[in-house]
Amino acid sequence: MLLERYLEPHLQRALELIGASGQLVPELEAPKVAEHGDLATTVALQLARHLRRTPRQIAEEIVDHLHLPVEDVEVEIAGPGFINFRFTPGFFTRLLAHVAIVGDTFGRSSENTGKRANVEYVSANPTGPLHLGHGRNAALGDTIANLLQWCGYEVTREYYFNNAGNQMLLLGKSVYARYRQLLGDNYPFPTDGYQGEYVWDIARELLQRYGETLREETEDHLSTCRRIGERWCFSRIQQTLERMGIRHDVYFNEDSLYHDGKVQRVLEALRERSLLYEKDGALWIALSRFGRQDRVLIKSTGEGTYRLPDIAYHQDKLERGYNLIVDVLGADHVTTIEDVISAVQALGYDTTRIKVVLHQFVTLTEGGQQVKMSKRSGKSYTLDELLEELGPDVVRFFFLMRAPSTHLEFDLELARQQTEANPVFYLQYAHARICSIFRHARQRDIEPDEPADVRCLVLPPEQALIKLLVRFPERIQKAARLYEPQLLTEYLREVAQAFHAFYHECRIVGAESSEQMHARFTLARVTQRVLRNGLSILGISAPERMERSESHIPQ
Repeated sequence: MLLERYLEPHLQRALELIGASGQLVPELEAPKVAEHGDLATTVALQLARHLRRTPRQIAEEIVDHLHLPVEDVEVEIAGPGFINFRFTPGFFTRLLAHVAIVGDTFGRSSENTGKRANVEYVSANPTGPLHLGHGRNAALGDTIANLLQWCGYEVTREYYFNNAGNQMLLLGKSVYARYRQLLGDNYPFPTDGYQGEYVWDIARELLQRYGETLREETEDHLSTCRRIGERWCFSRIQQTLERMGIRHDVYFNEDSLYHDGKVQRVLEALRERSLLYEKDGALWIALSRFGRQDRVLIKSTGEGTYRLPDIAYHQDKLERGYNLIVDVLGADHVTTIEDVISAVQALGYDTTRIKVVLHQFVTLTEGGQQVKMSKRSGKSYTLDELLEELGPDVVRFFFLMRAPSTHLEFDLELARQQTEANPVFYLQYAHARICSIFRHARQRDIEPDEPADVRCLVLPPEQALIKLLVRFPERIQKAARLYEPQLLTEYLREVAQAFHAFYHECRIVGAESSEQMHARFTLARVTQRVLRNGLSILGISAPERMERSESHIPQ
């Protein structure tokens, strides 16, 4: 973004001078081939029809009016009319000097200051432990919230759940059945009950707390089982999220929408707009007016479908005044959420503020084969078990490695490796190696934080690393804008690769001169900040010591 901001006013001025002002906003992108420069634009090709001249002629006119300082950037015309920009080493070292002064806040943006965002994620009902799909949702939602904060938003992290309805009644019945079985009774388990081992755990706690006093099957006793089961599940969910470094600001109970009359108000508003009708004893919403399929809001049994409270919930979030509302949902919600947004729009709300991030499912693999059961427990992997085996850093990173829209194959074999083959360890090693370099310098009575003149950093590995580092704010903003955290994981890997190349090709502590050594310290320090800040956005630690990082330090 720093490079684009430098060029944009010059380019806009040139377009004004050739009579093309206001025709379009020129786009600047990095060429696919690095040899073509740092940025390029196809604006001349886009203007050809309007100006009735060849793209090459238009490109030449634009270049003639750019008047860019030769000490900053070189410009060339390629092919039919591409304009390529190549920034000089001196320009990049000046940028590095600026970034070094910015310090630990490098990457943060104030462009959305004063705006409020709500990110809703996880939102699992308290009926059991979190599974791997919840884990991917949690990592994505929390990282998107971090990205938005770095872009200036005031972010509310929200968890939406339902502790009423048939799911919770069934949990209570399942717990009660296990409780009775622990008492030695031949009590039938519900055919569609919750089968997990955790239900036994809840029942054991009940037995320890209440003894045989709940033996008689009454509504009160079933209610106690439901309440204790809900409390147990929610506590376990929060503990699991804590292990991933995730905390929510708001826990919104779906049932409150009924108690507060918000669901009823939605029905009244839809009825006023003639969007409701009865059919087969059920109440339907006429979404076909908006190009969608009509849906049942209230079943013939009187029970509301998921869509009804979800419409009220999104109406509530919009009325809370958020500038941006992000829903992180599994791909199986695609039809439901589109119906909900159509209904909210029909009620007169600006739904452009609502952004939906749908993520695909997670498959565990090992040795190229799908893994369905844990070798330890002989049962399906829970998120807790994955965290226990691999640690939160690895789990979060692997959940973030792929675009949300793609199916995620979680490679257990790779995730277990504590080597540089593991992508998260590779990044952490780079950060720890820089810390080792600074410790090594201080052991030799060299202060690595002394002010330095970085104009001597003109070697290819130095320039390659600088070019990546100055792109950090741009990559954060793009990842936030597209709600794709994997763009940041990919960028950090590029930074780590460039740093390792610089480290192996350019001596730091043993540099040829003190000036060069301290300039390279500055470059290493900025790299450290980018890695540390990037990892913090991903919710991953940046260790200062790792076994491998201590080896091969320049003498």
